[in-house]
Amino acid sequence: MGYRTWEVVLGAAVMVVAVAFVAFALRSTGTTWTQGGSYPLHATFRSAEGVRMGTDVRLAGVKIGSVGGLSLDPQSFRAQVTVNIDPAIQLPRDSSIQVASEGLLGGTFIEILPGGDFDNLAAGESFQDTQSAVSLVTLLLRFVTGSSSEEAVQ
Repeated sequence: MGYRTWEVVLGAAVMVVAVAFVAFALRSTGTTWTQGGSYPLHATFRSAEGVRMGTDVRLAGVKIGSVGGLSLDPQSFRAQVTVNIDPAIQLPRDSSIQVASEGLLGGTFIEILPGGDFDNLAAGESFQDTQSAVSLVTLLLRFVTGSSSEEAVQ
């Protein structure tokens, strides 16, 4: 069974478009083939609502890393987050980290606010100053009831 020329050309064109789509998807999501080229830092949050593996880590609105691990500490019941940071970025030891939102209904990301210390965080160290995610439901409850969520629930 022979193939017509136009069938071969059409098949080749489909393959080129598929490869181009995969390359575009990998580039636009910032996906890399290896985990090398970054160093881990740790943070503990009361609530890491909206944070998932691969969530962006930003400094001044620029992506400098991503979330590499997320777990629950069974003793303190706090979320433990591991972020992988670009090695070109050295963060001062007194930097703070927080869970932030891109808007009222926007996505969640991790924001780092640099400190002024002369010493930098080394790979594997933890942030001392963390701020958890703010729950939209809690904010609406405070607005409607005029009180804190703990008072409104009781």
